[in-house]
Amino acid sequence: MRQITETERVLQELDPGGNGRAQHFLYQEAMRFLRAPARQEMLEGERYYRGLHDILDRKRTVIGADGRQEIVTNLINNRIVDNQYARMVDQKVNYLLGKPLTLETDKRDFSPLLKRLFGPAFRKTLRLVGEDALNCGLGWLHPCYDAGGRLIFRRLRPFELLPFWADEGHACLDCALRIYEEERGTGPVIERTLRAELFTAEGLYRFRLDGGLIPDGGFSPYYTCLCDGESAAGCWPALPLVAFRASGREIPLLRRVRSLQDGINTILSDFANRMQEDSHNTILVIKNYDGENLGEFRRNLAAYGAVKVRTGDGADGGVETLSVAVDAGNFEVILTLLKRALVENAKGFDLRDISLAGAPNQMAIQSLYADIDLDAGAMELEFSASLRQLMLFACAHLDQSGRPGLQPEDVEVIFNRDVLINESESIDNCVKSKGILSDETIVYQHPWVSDAEKELARRQAARAE
Repeated sequence: MRQITETERVLQELDPGGNGRAQHFLYQEAMRFLRAPARQEMLEGERYYRGLHDILDRKRTVIGADGRQEIVTNLINNRIVDNQYARMVDQKVNYLLGKPLTLETDKRDFSPLLKRLFGPAFRKTLRLVGEDALNCGLGWLHPCYDAGGRLIFRRLRPFELLPFWADEGHACLDCALRIYEEERGTGPVIERTLRAELFTAEGLYRFRLDGGLIPDGGFSPYYTCLCDGESAAGCWPALPLVAFRASGREIPLLRRVRSLQDGINTILSDFANRMQEDSHNTILVIKNYDGENLGEFRRNLAAYGAVKVRTGDGADGGVETLSVAVDAGNFEVILTLLKRALVENAKGFDLRDISLAGAPNQMAIQSLYADIDLDAGAMELEFSASLRQLMLFACAHLDQSGRPGLQPEDVEVIFNRDVLINESESIDNCVKSKGILSDETIVYQHPWVSDAEKELARRQAARAE
């Protein structure tokens, strides 16, 4: 039997109408979570994915007369964002989750029900959870019922949810606290209130954060059901929160590639600055028009592109020029190296390598996908375990709907990866496998088939005719 954790022991003292030990404990943990570096890293990953990079806040500086850097505003300051990070996130999510999942079960009567529960709406939500898993280290799904009584899987943003784990491996939850900001009002007057929802095994507690955890909304079960003609509180077989991870260590992708992404933005912005600073491509040397010390010389050279010198006898005044050429090749080499390093560190692939390969065979294509395939394998392992947990709530829903008999282990989830293939070679292999493999297996592997069950039904109908 699992021992009661300290968190569970504290929650046993939870009073929906008071402000006792449990509320104080949760409030302290909530304040610590809002300031935690892990949460800030989640926000940074979401911000970079949206294209709001650090380069957008960059200021141009020069070395001042006293030798220190100072901000100048008369210089061209391009802030270019080449969002390779978002490209890697989309690439990895679409590679694993771009195609519909295949749900296989020997209990064929449940196949239509499972397709209805895990249909297009679920696939869209799961894709967003995949983005969360890469941007924030993990994503969350909350099985619940909508206003029409239909089972839905609601996505919760990771930087709003504070989990209380019962074990070091983060496999079992004691409870979780969702902290979010609620806006009320219209026009110029908008009230913002910090609210919290505590997810427990029994139901949901609602609070307001205002110098403490103030009960606001009370307790409510996750759903209600009819029992002997009367409504009763419904309770899920487990805490209805399922975590989805890109890796077991819950490390955001941005941690691996942030410096490379910032380097790409800096190189592009600096190159644009150099190309637009026409006056700085030619430095003016003004003779016999005042001397200057070393600090003024460096500042004027950086800010104005001109220097003033005086000869010993004061004669031979005039203006000369020094031309400075901008070598675009240097910028291009550095930019290419940074982009390639970002792809390698993100474990993605570059489509240009495929386009330059002409018409490669299947082995050559698989070698180009080697890195992303290894990374997707780890992500698929984590997502498969999470989907098995999610299937527990789907089976409980079917039991309550009068369709008992399905267990999570009866359903196998297959991820159909979105990989380029040599279709003619794949079709030829399917033809050669006839007589060795079953028709069902061959149809599943055929590149032109999107739904194997429908295709097999069509074949059967055609044979009957």
